[in-house]
Amino acid sequence: MNTDKIYAESIAKQYAPKETSKLTALKKLDRAAKRPALIFSYSFGSIMTLYLGLGMCFAMGAIGDGSFQSIVLGSVIGGLGIIGAGVNFPIYNVLLSKGKKKYAFEIMELAKEISNDTTDEQITK
Repeated sequence: MNTDKIYAESIAKQYAPKETSKLTALKKLDRAAKRPALIFSYSFGSIMTLYLGLGMCFAMGAIGDGSFQSIVLGSVIGGLGIIGAGVNFPIYNVLLSKGKKKYAFEIMELAKEISNDTTDEQITK
């Protein structure tokens, strides 16, 4: 077995112009429809978790002087974090449905083309 030839072919494949298939285009559209919702939900969820932790630190006296005002401030900040984390998933669902509606026509048309091509290939075999 000529390993040098196999290695050379694998390197050549990396530099060869790539054909974009319909399936690759469909995957890209699917990611484009879902990406804004994912980015928002991860970012917003992380920030709200930090708010919750900050509120807990104030309430338990790890930050601040441990006075009544610090406990109240910590409870308010922590409450905002809990509320934000609680509404994160419904907001994600709304953003996801908007993204799906935006790309629905293109995805459906491309999926029909792919499924028609697949059935045509099966008939010819």
